Amino acid sequence: MKELIVGIDLGTTNSEIAVVHNGKPVVISENNKKIIPSCVGLSDDGKILVGEPARNQYLLYPERTVKSIKRKMGSDYTVNLGDKTYTPQEISAIILKKLKATAERYLEQPVNKAVITVPAYFSDAQRQATRDAGEIAGLEVVRIINEPTAAALAYETDYKGAKKILVYDLGGGTFDVSVVSLQAGVVEVLSSHGNNYLGGDDFDNKISEEIFRRFKESNGVDLQTSLRAKARVLRASEHAKISLSDNPFALVQEEYLIEKAGKLLNLQTEIDRHDYEDMISSYIDETIEAVHTALKGASFNAKQIDEILLVGGSTRTPMISRLLKEHFSLHPQKKIDPDLCVAVGAAIQAAMIAGETVSSVLVDITPYTFGTSVLSEMNGMPNPNVFVPIIEKNTPIPVSKSEVFYTFFDNQEAVEVKVFQGENKDATKNIRIGSFIVEGLSAVPAGNEIVTDFDLDINGILHVSSTEKCSGLKKSIRIDNAISRFEQEEMDKAKDKIAYLFPQDKPATTKLSRNKSEAMKLIQRAEENLENFPEEDREEVSTLIEDIRDAIEKDDEKTLQDAVQELSDILFYLET
Repeated sequence: MKELIVGIDLGTTNSEIAVVHNGKPVVISENNKKIIPSCVGLSDDGKILVGEPARNQYLLYPERTVKSIKRKMGSDYTVNLGDKTYTPQEISAIILKKLKATAERYLEQPVNKAVITVPAYFSDAQRQATRDAGEIAGLEVVRIINEPTAAALAYETDYKGAKKILVYDLGGGTFDVSVVSLQAGVVEVLSSHGNNYLGGDDFDNKISEEIFRRFKESNGVDLQTSLRAKARVLRASEHAKISLSDNPFALVQEEYLIEKAGKLLNLQTEIDRHDYEDMISSYIDETIEAVHTALKGASFNAKQIDEILLVGGSTRTPMISRLLKEHFSLHPQKKIDPDLCVAVGAAIQAAMIAGETVSSVLVDITPYTFGTSVLSEMNGMPNPNVFVPIIEKNTPIPVSKSEVFYTFFDNQEAVEVKVFQGENKDATKNIRIGSFIVEGLSAVPAGNEIVTDFDLDINGILHVSSTEKCSGLKKSIRIDNAISRFEQEEMDKAKDKIAYLFPQDKPATTKLSRNKSEAMKLIQRAEENLENFPEEDREEVSTLIEDIRDAIEKDDEKTLQDAVQELSDILFYLET
């Protein structure tokens, strides 16, 4: 029996969960809705609301509703809901917990493992925070993949041949662009660029700012002084943005929005698509610049791109398709729903890891350069902060790279290894993501060789070590950003805090459920070793495997226990 692993698109505005079922990716729906708003709130009676109920209450109680938490991942930001304080990881874990429960109801079995997508331009700290959120939610995050890469995986399942595609991914809070090669069942990312703080939320804010300005001009009232009025305008702005994707005008109406001198005031204004496009033009221009950066990173020009794939709900803005068509002379494609293709790709990657027969092979890249700093010349002057790249941006991952450095003084006893992420020649202008000291070096003249290894794993997590060549003295670090990574004690507290909010999950851990889980592990162990057993024992083991599966299907706890015990005894005998 194949291992069950789901794919999750943990989005800024909306989230989805998908699985490969009977050979096909399925986005799991709840109440006929495949998209769950990435909102968390606190109800009147102190219960946690997730998804649609939380988004609905935002208009009345914005002070106890959290939106767009993804933008805060990897930071020390916290939010209060009632008398409790939550980190971005914990809020994200609540959303993941909701998705997990939705999938378990659909699949009628526990869900414990997941592939989670992140923006291609997410930093190491943000990826770590995403992994932590999964763990808090009770999920083993077996892989983190980039959102444009996931979208390309989903696209490749419907395409046979060789193509170079540009994946333009503009969601609610982040933007990524990737150049991807599709050939012979291989999805290879050649380059990526983006902005973790650019998306549909910014478009909403621009419309809101215009509405605030108009209302103050006509009524003499600043709507931003009222949290509820501000929340209603923001929601109305989002609806206007969506409407302007299909219509040249959007009417914004909100009755009894705010009170002035005892009189309730209404909002009614019209947004013109041309005005809207002027509002967001600087953002769209920035995405086009990023497109050219990604093309340069792949050593391509616009004419070499065969197809443009649009990902993310914000790509429905007509201006985006129009500008991309002008630059590439190609019509951007929406063959797969822009809101769902990332979750579909995550499910495909999950199925590949679980051993399902999936045609695609994924080759992903690092969107950043990683390196260290040394004392060297910069602009003709000695500088202790010269950045030395070790793993270059757009390098396929996983990857390991080594470089040798030398001590500067005779009998130097220690060296500090600083790890940076970025593209600037001046290390201080890049992001410092970790450091460690190698102490107790040999008493030798200057020029002592220190070999430094950078190992970037498949999830984009970085491991760094330095070794004194002459002695073998070694020091290493896994880059866990201090403000984004939980210590074990904090992790346990976070798990308990979030588990407390979901008491309905407790029946899933009944004795029978635990027995089923252990039984499936035992079956897997038996099947993996079946060919190694003596021929006379294989038939008995196979019969017991079938007995266990029948008992699981019929919820026959007594038969299950007896068959598991008998198979355990046989395996103990055969394996010793």
